[in-house]
Amino acid sequence: MYLSKMFRKVPVKLVKNAQRSYSIPNAVYTSKLSFINDSNSVIPTYQVMSNECSGKSLKIQDLRINKDTLVKAYKSMLQLHTMDSILYESQRQGRISFYMTNFGEEAVQIGSAAAWLAEDLIYAQYRESGILLWRGFHISEFVNQCYGNHEDKNKGRQMPVHYGSKTLNFMTISSPLTTQLPQAAGAAYGIKLRGKKACVACYFGEGAASEGDAHAALNFAATLACPIVFICRNNGYAISTPSHQQYNGDGIAAKGPAYGINTIRVDGNDILAIYNATEYARNYAVENQKPVLIEAMTYRVGHHSTSDDSTAYRSNTEISSRANDSPILRLRSYLESCNLWDQSKEEELSKESKRNVIEAIAAAEKKLKPGWKDMFEDVYCEMPKHMRKQVDLMETHMLKYEDKYPMSKYIRQ
Repeated sequence: MYLSKMFRKVPVKLVKNAQRSYSIPNAVYTSKLSFINDSNSVIPTYQVMSNECSGKSLKIQDLRINKDTLVKAYKSMLQLHTMDSILYESQRQGRISFYMTNFGEEAVQIGSAAAWLAEDLIYAQYRESGILLWRGFHISEFVNQCYGNHEDKNKGRQMPVHYGSKTLNFMTISSPLTTQLPQAAGAAYGIKLRGKKACVACYFGEGAASEGDAHAALNFAATLACPIVFICRNNGYAISTPSHQQYNGDGIAAKGPAYGINTIRVDGNDILAIYNATEYARNYAVENQKPVLIEAMTYRVGHHSTSDDSTAYRSNTEISSRANDSPILRLRSYLESCNLWDQSKEEELSKESKRNVIEAIAAAEKKLKPGWKDMFEDVYCEMPKHMRKQVDLMETHMLKYEDKYPMSKYIRQ
């Protein structure tokens, strides 16, 4: 199905006339008293690469991404998967305090990342590490943040996996759910006011759509006509809450037209479909200065985080059955059918990916922790008196009791 047919048409808006009364243009009136609830209408899911494909039987009808970029995408997905596997085990070994994997959702990240331009601003949740990886965030930068050493850009003041990069136009991730949505809508409005030919990309899960901030963001983006693309990763679960307990309607895509937002639902495990939909949505948002909503249907194969045991609320059979629809395996199958990939390349990439992460961890563990003064910096442009007083008190305390602390593990300031 062509992408141009996938946009859900925006309903006619109420308009105010000169007499301060409201009317609906082209309204259709009825004398029949009845509710409107078309629950039988299901928004179609855009797909390019069938999830039933295998090897050379695969036929692609709408390839918009060049094959060199697809090979890079596959390498990025495998590197992300490898990093997740090793850092997850690092947490289990007590080396880091927390971690969240991206298993099963790699295509949503890498496929969309390939469609953004460098000037597009990213507001992520906490399962978008692949976008940073695609933009050039080094493996050592991921690892330093998770280990909280003095080379961590957050200076050890955030939980692991809360990445950010001003250089790469990636806003630092927040822990509270949905805070990024209204922030992203505001940033997009700022881009519009400045006349920049760019847009904001805002990622969130289907659980986040249940928060009030989601309503505020979507409504503001629509009424202010902001150049923003909202991407919902509908991975089936909001921690332990399944999607059928989150909403009774037709997913998150059904909400878009109600706000007056053009909407696409896409197969989130199909990297070709994700790329096409994102590129299409970005072009529309920038050219028309209007928002777009993408609902990417995927599945969270891993636990929500290292604080979660997903087998308490779903079966191992369910997990293993969905793992077979891995976006990584699907893309590899396509690349092999095009003679762009083979087993020797796979083994070489696997070794390189593991080496990248292991070497980064070995280096990160030897680096000193940030100095204690970093606790007080970067909070205000100019440090206020009450905080200056706290710094002075802390300095006095450290001069007196420095021998009571393991200062050899921290940077001297």
